Amino acid sequence: MALIPGKPVECISLKALVDKENNRVIFAEADEDFVDVLLSFLTMPMGTIIRLVRSKPPTLGIGCMNNLYESVENLDVQQLQTKECKTMLLYPKNAVAAECKRLKINIDEPLKYFICDKKNCTLFGYKPLSHYRDIICVCGGTIASEIELFEKVQLQERDLDARDNGAFVKGLTRLIISDELEIMPASFETSLPVLSKLGVMDRTAIEECNVNIGVDEVLTLLKCSLLSKMPLTETLLKHNPVPELGRVDFDQGSYVKSRMKKPASNVNGKIRVKLVVSKSKNMVCFAEASEDFVNLLFSFLTVPLGCIVKEMHSGTSKGCITRMYKSVKELNAKQYLKSSKHKEMLLSPKLAPNFSYINHPLGIVENKHPVYYHAENNAGYKCVATDKTDISHKAIKVSTLIVVDPKCGVKEATSGGGGFMTGPAKFTVTDNLVITPLSPVSCMSLLNKMKVLLSDVEERLVHVGTEEALRLLVASFVSESALTNAFLREPNPEY
Repeated sequence: MALIPGKPVECISLKALVDKENNRVIFAEADEDFVDVLLSFLTMPMGTIIRLVRSKPPTLGIGCMNNLYESVENLDVQQLQTKECKTMLLYPKNAVAAECKRLKINIDEPLKYFICDKKNCTLFGYKPLSHYRDIICVCGGTIASEIELFEKVQLQERDLDARDNGAFVKGLTRLIISDELEIMPASFETSLPVLSKLGVMDRTAIEECNVNIGVDEVLTLLKCSLLSKMPLTETLLKHNPVPELGRVDFDQGSYVKSRMKKPASNVNGKIRVKLVVSKSKNMVCFAEASEDFVNLLFSFLTVPLGCIVKEMHSGTSKGCITRMYKSVKELNAKQYLKSSKHKEMLLSPKLAPNFSYINHPLGIVENKHPVYYHAENNAGYKCVATDKTDISHKAIKVSTLIVVDPKCGVKEATSGGGGFMTGPAKFTVTDNLVITPLSPVSCMSLLNKMKVLLSDVEERLVHVGTEEALRLLVASFVSESALTNAFLREPNPEY
């Protein structure tokens, strides 16, 4: 990960209680700095998570998400609405980037701000602003001039109330985190059951360990939270890497019953997908789909992790992220979190602004841009701010900015309705969500590779609405056979 020039390398200290005999972490005790970093995982879009952890050894496969990410990398930009769409999918924004900026260790890239190169450029009476560089402006210029965000120094206010220091957790808060990432109030009463559960009641078998957490440890912890039942032990005690996530039977925690075998009562507005199925193996070999289905699949990379976990049962994932989500749900927001709004940010995170589109089947709420203001003083200093009162007395000229939707470009900046893909187009989608332009030759090669006879193949038409889209989202996260698990497998009635 590239460090920001001039920014000191941050480190977080915490205490861990270790079971010496079994060489494992029983629980860690930490303040808001460490817990905030943990909680921020829930706000991260899947594309960000894949980008950050896929290069860390061992190779990490998060269901089919890695294949989706690589499919975007290999996609010709001509098949996207704009060239910026590719960047949006590979580097999706966090809807609560402002809060995450307060993290002591922020492993995601900060928001950047760009305005048009031409001095007097305006769009619908406003100056255009973009978080992406090199968008062609309607005036003929390029939105490429980076401009800094003005932030008022609030040292006095911070000193007055240290409880406001955290990103999500109140400052001065102490919490304990179990090896399975269950977050609990720091008290003797809550720590005893953790010791009892692990069968560690002999005080001579435990010892205190002081550890420092940096960027590498946070990345390891993010990876292990998705694939290990002992992420703190794996991270803090440097255990051997755990196996890959992905080989999970989806029917172990399916959250919604498949409609594959039932006639759809209403298919209006749903996405039509043709499945090519092996009858003997009861599996999807591949699907033929239009750009609207591929649009949905690629949008999975923009969905925050917390949205996926919200739709899962605890038995679905190999990792501990569902346990952490549940503990946040049970945490007293008034006592430990900055507000109930911050709790909602974690349990029901939104898409970042401009990342949704009209008739998006997932139905996840999109966050809104703040109002941005452009300021310039006599010395030629320019900045962007979200509070007009902060800059009005320091500038000779203040104007309102309009944020450009990268999916639409400047000419349609206010429409906000476009998806990522352009069309009409046809694609082949494999069971593990490798997406390529439709090729009959490649389809035949795929059947040969799978050793599926043509006499064993049948086509089935499915219609994808919100229920099916959510089921497919979870399947793509926990399984390497997303189409089969989403459309052919019946859920376990136990769940």
